[in-house]
Amino acid sequence: MSPRTLLPAPFTARTVDAAGTAVHTVTGGSGPPLLLLHGYPQTHAIWHRVAPVLADRFTVVATDLRGYGDSAKPPPGPDDAAYAKRAMAADQLAVMRELGFDRFAVAGHDRGGRVAHRLALDAPDAVSALAVLDIVPTRHAFDTADAGFGLGYWHWFFLTAPAGIPERLIGGDPEFWVTARMRSRHHGGTPFDDRAVAEYVRCFADPAAIAASCADYRAAAGIDRVHDGADAGRRVTAPLLALWGAHSFVGRSYDVPAVWDGYATDVHGTALDADHYLPEERPEEVARELTAFLTG
Repeated sequence: MSPRTLLPAPFTARTVDAAGTAVHTVTGGSGPPLLLLHGYPQTHAIWHRVAPVLADRFTVVATDLRGYGDSAKPPPGPDDAAYAKRAMAADQLAVMRELGFDRFAVAGHDRGGRVAHRLALDAPDAVSALAVLDIVPTRHAFDTADAGFGLGYWHWFFLTAPAGIPERLIGGDPEFWVTARMRSRHHGGTPFDDRAVAEYVRCFADPAAIAASCADYRAAAGIDRVHDGADAGRRVTAPLLALWGAHSFVGRSYDVPAVWDGYATDVHGTALDADHYLPEERPEEVARELTAFLTG
């Protein structure tokens, strides 16, 4: 089957060989390169209302992370190392280089923000600017975790349960799981396009995607913490924009710019009138904030 995307023309889809990992990649627009990364339990389609606006000013590249969507889903391996953010970030760097971009901006929502953060640390010469949507650094989240965090982010701990348990439970009704996750984390209205939700459900119905996404979370609680600990004190040197939902757990629980000040040298940030899924709840504002940040 030909590569597919919900993003309208002039966006086109292809599969890019990222140093041996097949990454579903969508490109469109013209101007400075901008890589967009999605979160859980979604695909590049989360950007379907944002990317067309950005394409007026940027060459937009939106991918499915390894383990998600129509990208490859390699076995996790020992310590779930195949889903370490370092490995996932390396995929994205390889995609951009394969497309001819040695230096680029990157914006990531949720899991994609964690991959983007690792990419900015591991390849500082490649990342000209970093935007993170509705996250604080993984290391900070775990280091400051309390009962409120455990209740608010209960899915982190469910997905890191011993291999086979969450996979079987989610696999029993993946449509319910995907829609329940999204339904419980948006602020008012009906922000989700039915076609996008159908794509998320289609992709998550694949048992390999469920297993890979659990490995992503297990890696965050394991090998990623090792990598983050080794990098303690290192800060992102590229300009960083933090966007968060005023009604999200992140927005209600952290002083987001102050947290990121400990992890980056040049932090900008603002809250949006949203919960967690900013690109779908507030696409116009996300596009406007990203454009202002990247062209200012």
